[in-house]
Amino acid sequence: MFVSVIIPSFNGQKLLQKYLPSVIAACAHWDPSQKNWQIIVVDDGSTDDTVTWVKQNYPMIKVVKNSSTLRFARAVNRGVKEARGEIVLLLNNDVKPDKNFLQPLLGHFDDPQVFAVGCLERNEVAGQTILGGRGVGQFSRGFLIHARAHDQMKPETLWVTAGSGAFRKSMWDKLGGFDPLFRPAYEEDRDLSYNALKAGYKAIFEPKAQVTHLHETSNLKEFGSYRIKIMSFKNQLLFVWKNISSSKLMLSHLLWLPYHLVVTTIKTKGLFLLGFFWAVTQLGEVIMSRLRAQKLWQLSDEQILHQFKV
Repeated sequence: MFVSVIIPSFNGQKLLQKYLPSVIAACAHWDPSQKNWQIIVVDDGSTDDTVTWVKQNYPMIKVVKNSSTLRFARAVNRGVKEARGEIVLLLNNDVKPDKNFLQPLLGHFDDPQVFAVGCLERNEVAGQTILGGRGVGQFSRGFLIHARAHDQMKPETLWVTAGSGAFRKSMWDKLGGFDPLFRPAYEEDRDLSYNALKAGYKAIFEPKAQVTHLHETSNLKEFGSYRIKIMSFKNQLLFVWKNISSSKLMLSHLLWLPYHLVVTTIKTKGLFLLGFFWAVTQLGEVIMSRLRAQKLWQLSDEQILHQFKV
């Protein structure tokens, strides 16, 4: 089994300096011969010295440089396209894997129906360590409400996070990878995992595959907290419009939408309404995206969601 580790990075030289050695150490621990793995850093139009630094210090690493900033989904998709591995392992540039995390992660791919396997993340937030990586969700008030599972030991997960997850490349290509519909960021991994589940593939959570996620990424600095909230509302709407095929759940969404346009807009000081208008500008795109995705759907929304209640 050949594994391609893909690390998207935007102005992330300092983060790579801190965490890339641990990624290399984990790969070498799994396969000291270095014959069965590669590392790809996708530089997404950075203005720092990332490309030069990686080439000078780690010449064995493949660097893919975007001439302009394509944002997360397209940057990752380009890395996957350049990958040689049967399995592509996505790691954020602020993730530090344990040296022995690969073996339990990759073992699940012996099952040909497994699409993706997620890691147990030790999330460092405000000085506290919170375990995460396994996700659950339920359809409530017209939206798919997702959450970190309280039990981080079970193998079932509603999605595999893009920050630390392994994916079967052949299925990734069939599903179309991360959908740039959700640009600039957020919901890409939940969207892809949900479509994989609807296609009858498996998403697995492996608590023995552990990483530390320091959450030092540049999104907050790049977009600001208000725009991130607007992006989140926009993409939650697009997720429903693209992926929900149940007439009952879609009716619920439509009935709750006026409430959100008034009450949630007031509660969020106008941010939900801005997210809604932004989503509407992508309506044509979401229709085309839905038409492509539904060709692979085999399971209903209800069949999937009854397994993952919050």
